Amino acid sequence: MRKVIALMHISLDGFAAGPNGEMDWIGYNGEIFKDAIALTDSVDTALYGRITYQMMESYWPTVPANPDSSKDDLHHANWVENVHKIVFSKTLQRADWHNTRLIQENIGEEMAKLKEQPGKNLMIFGSPSIVHTFIDLGLIDEYRLNVSPVVLGRGIPLFGDLKQKINLKLVESKTYDIGVVGLHYQTVR
Repeated sequence: MRKVIALMHISLDGFAAGPNGEMDWIGYNGEIFKDAIALTDSVDTALYGRITYQMMESYWPTVPANPDSSKDDLHHANWVENVHKIVFSKTLQRADWHNTRLIQENIGEEMAKLKEQPGKNLMIFGSPSIVHTFIDLGLIDEYRLNVSPVVLGRGIPLFGDLKQKINLKLVESKTYDIGVVGLHYQTVR
């Protein structure tokens, strides 16, 4: 069965974004990017909420035409252009980016079908509101969290108003040179 993996950058106090959606505090470098690219080798479907989808759709297709794009950026731009993408939104009317499907309702049922299909894993990129929904539905199998060395005090929490406890097993941890700690957890069911 395919797994659903949530890949998130969070602050030390557990926020996925600042109070206005800010992400300028995220610790990020080439080493973290390379690990994220390696992780995408196990994924054939990218999952997004509307806001993250629109940010990705406005940025990644522009990378190949930008002469300043790095080799890693070009690699990821090619991957994200061709990967299957699913955007979850009740307000978005269309999702026109190549290989994109829009799901507006019945998320639990749709994801159960997708997890049973053959293929690689499915990964949520950012999208804290979708992560909250998936947590409530018991759909997340793994968490890949990059904890930045910053305390925001307020913002959009990764783990919002949980309905029940989530038991996790630490699979791996890694400290990056810039002080970010990468944590890989599996959900214990």
